[in-house]
Amino acid sequence: MTALPDPVTLLQELVRIPSPNPPGDTRAIAAAVAEWVRGAGCEVRVLAPEAKPEAASVVATVGQGDPVIMLHAHVDTVPIAAAEADRWSLDPYAAEIRDGRLYGKGSVDDKAPLAAMMVTAAHVAAGRDRLRGTLVLVAAAEEETGGQLGTRWLAEAGYLPACDFIIVGEQTHNRVATAHKGVLRATVRVHGRSAHATNPDRGVNAITAMARIVLALEDYHRSLAERVHPMVGVPTCNVGVIQGGSTANAVPDHCVIYLDRRMIPGEDPAAVQAELEAVVRGVDIAPAEATMSGFQVSDWFSSSAEGPLAKLFLDCVARELQDSPGPVGYLPGSDAKHLTGLTRGEMVIFGPGSYEVAHAADEYVDLAEFATTVKILIDFAGRVLQSSAG
Repeated sequence: MTALPDPVTLLQELVRIPSPNPPGDTRAIAAAVAEWVRGAGCEVRVLAPEAKPEAASVVATVGQGDPVIMLHAHVDTVPIAAAEADRWSLDPYAAEIRDGRLYGKGSVDDKAPLAAMMVTAAHVAAGRDRLRGTLVLVAAAEEETGGQLGTRWLAEAGYLPACDFIIVGEQTHNRVATAHKGVLRATVRVHGRSAHATNPDRGVNAITAMARIVLALEDYHRSLAERVHPMVGVPTCNVGVIQGGSTANAVPDHCVIYLDRRMIPGEDPAAVQAELEAVVRGVDIAPAEATMSGFQVSDWFSSSAEGPLAKLFLDCVARELQDSPGPVGYLPGSDAKHLTGLTRGEMVIFGPGSYEVAHAADEYVDLAEFATTVKILIDFAGRVLQSSAG
């Protein structure tokens, strides 16, 4: 690469490569990322698990030795749902710029952080004669479905090094986040007995039994407000889906709900599961019966910003924003939870934009905010990794 890259042009190129997950085929965007960073002077590997070879991730490095700084972003996006497609006012893969915003699926989640990190890697590579330490760029698959075959697999398979500082790219309005919630999902099924609706008392109505469980879970949700985390607020419990019965003129013999329990840092997933089971068991629905299954955990993340590299990063952010850099909380999840075993220092979540527009129609990133992200990352990388940087 003979000239330093234009971040906006790069971001447009990334947005124009669809990478929805599901289905999670990231081979095309991984190939594009790999080619670009290789051209910038990085050593590059494209990696994927045997269980899902189409879930391609990229690990690129510049330099060697300590300190080791990791920049991490993900290449997959959520898909465009049928109901969402009609709400887009422009082509979601055109990467069109209007009024200082770049629109497109994945524009802010997570291709803006990824583009900013790729440009940073290019700047570091361009100054390799002054390089002291290692920059690792991770462009990971599978984040939108939990990261099991993306970042977690990369870490457990030994493809990611121990790091002195990790920046995970997500949407924080360029503040520095040091915590996010986790989630435990579960399925509750109620089994009743069917009967003709002309004489419903002969049956056992699974829906009305489930209604009592739903109300108990609502009470449990309210009780969680007593647990407050200073960064991310309170835990929550939400019943997101309910299904049951087959026709209005029959007593339903089955009903199922799918619930989402958000955990704050410090909560034990096993203890949270036990709480949910106790709530369900505590509801008298006899002679109907309830069972719980399908427990899935995506853990919370918590770090600090007290170490020297974290303080330096906070200073870089504060100098550019001319405002408080944080630390703050980040309410959604991220791949940070899969990287905690690699940190011999600290880890933060950082990037442009808001998660509130990330999975919505007309997703966008503010280009001025994106430019600030690029400046902060380049400043930090230069101050840590390049001997003559100021």
